[in-house]
Amino acid sequence: MTEVLFYHLQHQPLEAVLPTLLQKTLERGWRAVVQVTTEERMSALDDHLWTFTDESFLPHGTDREAHAADQPILITLSGANPNGASIRFLVEGADLPEDIAAYQRLAILFDGNDIQALALTRDQWRAVKEGGHDATYWQQDERGRWQRKA
Repeated sequence: MTEVLFYHLQHQPLEAVLPTLLQKTLERGWRAVVQVTTEERMSALDDHLWTFTDESFLPHGTDREAHAADQPILITLSGANPNGASIRFLVEGADLPEDIAAYQRLAILFDGNDIQALALTRDQWRAVKEGGHDATYWQQDERGRWQRKA
């Protein structure tokens, strides 16, 4: 069964949280797909993942590239899974995949300071639960550590 994790971003932006989660994904030997909703976000994340720290980078590409299927981390606007990812990250209110069960894990990252994002995430929570999937809700404390709330 797919594990679905909801990450409520309050004290750190997506650009601070996503790279850490992607590093952990690669450490597990998994491939990841990151679904965004705009070309601007895709370009910004693509640039950011190469430079987010001085010591390292995250090997990745976008679905605009010729060898997208070879990428360990793929950023996309579509619901497809061209790199055979085990985990799918949804950001900016990206739609739930049609087949959640195709993934070992689904991570939904949402801005806790955005009322529209909160409303959409509540709908996604209900859909996930109604689909019979195991869902957990994680919230950051003041230090940026994740605490399970549900």
